[in-house]
Amino acid sequence: MSEPTQPRLQVVLPNESPATPPRALVDLGVRAEKLGAHTVWLPDHLLPPEPYGTTFGGVYEPLVTLAYLAARTERVRLGTSVLVLPMRDPFLLAKQVATLDRLSGGRFTLGVGVGWSREEFASVGSDFATRGPRADETLALLRHLFEGEGPFHGRFHDYEHGVFAPRPSRRIRVMVGGGSEPGLRRAAAWADEWQGVDPDPEAFRAAGARLGELTRRPVGTGVRMAWTGGEEAFARTVARFRELAASGADSVAVWFGEVEGFEERMVRFVAALR
Repeated sequence: MSEPTQPRLQVVLPNESPATPPRALVDLGVRAEKLGAHTVWLPDHLLPPEPYGTTFGGVYEPLVTLAYLAARTERVRLGTSVLVLPMRDPFLLAKQVATLDRLSGGRFTLGVGVGWSREEFASVGSDFATRGPRADETLALLRHLFEGEGPFHGRFHDYEHGVFAPRPSRRIRVMVGGGSEPGLRRAAAWADEWQGVDPDPEAFRAAGARLGELTRRPVGTGVRMAWTGGEEAFARTVARFRELAASGADSVAVWFGEVEGFEERMVRFVAALR
């Protein structure tokens, strides 16, 4: 019996503290590229109801920060894990994504979710109840702006005339996060890859099987998890990475905790996988 293929290691950068210097955040992205990471991700929250921290990440706006990181890197993919899609104006987002695609040489992955904080939605004037349908329509509108022609008529967004530029240099990769049934259906309809949030291997296999039932398109399957330090936690995280490899994960994204010590933990984890 052959050994399972090693998943692509991805890194979730530490963007949870206002005290983090932006240069430190970008330097960690550069270091991740040198260590061979396939993708670096940034989280997103606009106006959380509690201070930024382990629950709410995204102090530095991810698209702006990734544009800066694009200028400092050459190979690593850059993405959002995840952008809270229903909180964003889709036309502005389309412009930002297409521009970032050009600036990065086609290395951007738009990772999206529908969000979960009702308080945050209320604070920014966004309707929590319709966040799922609005996310779906936004994905359709983005594809239309990037690849289509003519008017767009939807439930939430509608225009008859308009010129969109710059067009992306290639198809924008989309990642959909979340393990709910609506999330898996959204991934089946729109995504190039799906990312679960720290499921155990059995739950991951079940979600992957369900995704396979929902679409015949090839959709990559990935996981996001965390290692925040400590010997027992380190051993568990390495073991979980290998379990997910055996379960067929195409990629595993790891958050290595607060910015202090992040690089050392990342280096040690990469060495343990070799």
